[in-house]
Amino acid sequence: MHYAQLAQARDELTGPGGAFEITTITVNGHPVRAYATALPDVRALWQSTAQFADRPYLVYGDERLSYAQAHARVDAIAAWLAAQGVQPGDRVAIAMRNYPEWLLIYWACVATGITVVGMNAWWTPQEMAYALGDAAPRALFLDAERLERFRAIAPPPAGITLIGVRLDGPEPGVTPFASVIAHPGPMPAVAIDPDADACIFYTSGTTGFPKGAQLTHRGCITNLFNMLYAGASTALAVQRATGTAPPAAPAVPVVLLTTPLFHVTANNCGAYAATAAGGTIVLMYRWDAGEALRIIARERVTSVGGVPVMARELINHPDFASTDLSSLTAMSGGGAQVPPDLVHKIEDKVAGARPGTGYGMTETCGIITSNSGDFFVDKPDSAGPAMPAYETKCVDDAGNSVPQGDIGELWVRGAAVIKGYINRPEATAASITDGWLHTGDIARIDEHGFIFIVDRKKDMVLRGGENVYCAEVEAAIYRHPAVAECCVFGVPDQRLGEDVGVAVVIKPDEALDAETLRQHCASLIASYKLPRHIWFQAEPLPRNASGKFLRRALREQLAGDLPAG
Repeated sequence: MHYAQLAQARDELTGPGGAFEITTITVNGHPVRAYATALPDVRALWQSTAQFADRPYLVYGDERLSYAQAHARVDAIAAWLAAQGVQPGDRVAIAMRNYPEWLLIYWACVATGITVVGMNAWWTPQEMAYALGDAAPRALFLDAERLERFRAIAPPPAGITLIGVRLDGPEPGVTPFASVIAHPGPMPAVAIDPDADACIFYTSGTTGFPKGAQLTHRGCITNLFNMLYAGASTALAVQRATGTAPPAAPAVPVVLLTTPLFHVTANNCGAYAATAAGGTIVLMYRWDAGEALRIIARERVTSVGGVPVMARELINHPDFASTDLSSLTAMSGGGAQVPPDLVHKIEDKVAGARPGTGYGMTETCGIITSNSGDFFVDKPDSAGPAMPAYETKCVDDAGNSVPQGDIGELWVRGAAVIKGYINRPEATAASITDGWLHTGDIARIDEHGFIFIVDRKKDMVLRGGENVYCAEVEAAIYRHPAVAECCVFGVPDQRLGEDVGVAVVIKPDEALDAETLRQHCASLIASYKLPRHIWFQAEPLPRNASGKFLRRALREQLAGDLPAG
């Protein structure tokens, strides 16, 4: 395998004068690696796409927007927000499906120094109310489903300007989106601090409340350059090793986004990379493998990404063999580890497309590592090498580095690491030490610099790419008056990777069944967090000497013999 050539490509691309030259800068008082050639902010990225005026940009069903049309609407949205008194540094929230409007609003805000608050579209009214109170946005763009949930918040949040997207008709107190994009431009001229917040994306919290991660302009641009470097370095290494140029990239990439835009996978990785290249972004109302196959064939999609289960469902779909997928050059998986068998299935069954993956976090604005093509086929259980804008190390419980090849918690430091969590200084201090982000993942790094994720330190379930913190689900379960004890853990699932399981002890003289408990939780937490597997226990749950539940032992005892899926 071409590992020596990959190392040479890294040195060439990141050295002095290289396209991805690495330098050291100071961010928040800490030295971090950064790209010397990086754009200064996200505004510069969006403005650079005006050159693609005649190209198709957003496709949704029968709707199509060119880059010129998108720029006109982004200008109008930005000008309208300024007319409402929304200024750089203020926050604007987006709560909707993956409609084209999501990205138009996003670019309008970040290009004028306004911070986007990405609202999880699955949140209950209670979860939505928490985030609105935490982030305090000046305005909220929302679709009909999210408006209904907003109306269910009691008491209703005050002081937020509501803008309705794709509503069936007029709504009291809600400005229609049509009047926003009718506002005359141009976009206001502003200067943006690279370390200002570009967006706030919420991650599930360990205490029952989500944490608003502060993704900066520098972090988002660094992730874009990480994505570009990953492709360039792999292509150069293969070319040097084989003496032949790799297949040419599509002149205009067409990317099918299958995961929610309020996550870094779709937004910071998928949308940013496609937009920077002047590519076309195809959006779906909801995930459906059969519909995705039809879209790939109709739109000549060149790249499709999502959580691994989506790639598996495409390959296993009855229409897979009869669908024209000849336009595909890449099929990637992120948000969860790609099973090795799926890597080989993509390589063998999708002609012309190579498998790829990226490992990352909301807290790194996107990817930490990337693995694709020949390297992924050779090491299908590895997340790949870290991007050059990161320092990496594996540490023991005391924070001391372990020898190369040994297992420890992965820490990373670089320009893409978030500033912190809004209103949560204690959570920020617990997660970031001297600029080093504690990923919470147990890993090892091999002799080629490839990272292998072997376990998870955090009490978290990774369900189909969504982080579900055990404590958050437990907090909801404990609000049922019949529950005496509960312990949540991940249960292996063939389709989703993991699903949510819980062991429950009921109080004496109380009664409770699984469906009643699920209905109770459904009013408090989003549906993807609901426990699928519930075990009622007659005896107190096992604990260690410090009184903590033996989560892993319970998982092995109760879920060990459960068939995956």
